Parts: sequence; C-alpha cells; structure tokens
Amino acid sequence: MQVILMEKVVNLGKFGDIVNVKNGFARNFLIPQGKAKRATEASIAEFSARRAELEAADQAKLADAQARGEKLAGLTVQIAQKAGVDGRLFGSVSNGDVAAALTAQGFEVHKSQVRLGVSHLKQIGDYAVSIVLHTDVTVDITVSVLGEN
Repeated sequence: MQVILMEKVVNLGKFGDIVNVKNGFARNFLIPQGKAKRATEASIAEFSARRAELEAADQAKLADAQARGEKLAGLTVQIAQKAGVDGRLFGSVSNGDVAAALTAQGFEVHKSQVRLGVSHLKQIGDYAVSIVLHTDVTVDITVSVLGEN
C-alpha cells in the first residue's frame, strides 16, 4: 500500500515521502496514529496544496520539543522503591514510573517517550535514561533509584 508520510518515521522516511508499506502496518499503525495518509490521487493533490501549512506545523512541533528538551537536559529524577539489604528492589522501576516522576516534577512526558537501557531497573543506583520528545529530539536524564525500608 502506498502512503504519504505526515511526519518523520524512523527507518521508513521523512515528512512528505510517498512510500510502500505492508497493508497491515499502514492500516493498524501509521494511519490510525496520524503518521500517514493513504496515497490516492485526491490525497496527493490535497497534500501538495497544504504542504507549506503542514510543514509549518511540523516545524512548530519540533521547536516545542527542542524547548522542552533544553529544560529536561541533565535532569536527575529520584525514585524511591522498597529494597532489600543487598540493594535489590522488591519489584522494579519501569518507564511508567519514570514518566510519573517527571510529570510530578512538572514535565509533560508519556511513558512511551521513555527509553530505558534495559527492560526494568531492578537495583539501587543511578541510571542513564533517554527521553524521546520528537523523532529528532532525544534527551538524556539520570534516574536515581533509592531504597526505602
């Protein structure tokens, strides 16, 4: 199926590209998420007419993500979890926990934007975590997992 990309998609293409993808990928992911539109003659003509407006909106999203990234850069977030004597947590710290801690500090971050180096954090310590605010904006923060009794 041919689709027009409405934003940059990693390993697929950039804004405005017309690409061939599998039908299920287009119907189940790209189109419902607003990342692409079906490439018919009418939609190609409409996209060409509105291209400048859509590019301006995409640049505004990028500028917003860069501004948010500057505020987040180098931030340290502390998360307290119950831990044993040896420093292992009873449970783990997931990307949802990191997103909740950032939201509590006043930063709007969704759990899908948090990229942990491993699946879950299961030890007390400091960890480098990436926050993907936009396809072109990735910010590294430090998550400090503290033990509590």
